Amino acid sequence: GDGAAAGSYGYTNSGYSVYEEENDRLTESLRTKVSAIKSLSIEIGTEVKNQNKMLSEMENDFDSTGGLLGAAMGRLRTLSRGSQTKLLCYMMLFSLFVFFVIYWIIKLR
Repeated sequence: GDGAAAGSYGYTNSGYSVYEEENDRLTESLRTKVSAIKSLSIEIGTEVKNQNKMLSEMENDFDSTGGLLGAAMGRLRTLSRGSQTKLLCYMMLFSLFVFFVIYWIIKLR
């Protein structure tokens, strides 16, 4: 009687051992995946911060460009009130030149 009970207990215990090993293996696999996701999310956060910084810099550049163009347009309005059409044409060409230079500088960044 006792021998049979001890034998079946050993068999049951080894069955639990197989499940424990499987659980340990799955736990380690899950730990590895969670670690990979954590590092990936940290990298994504860093990239988002860098992109936000670049967008802020671009916004500042566009604001300064808008100020320059606004000032140029104000000068053009002042000139257009007079009868100096030749000077007005030169100012318009100069404004276009400045616009393209600023656009080119921003594009190179």
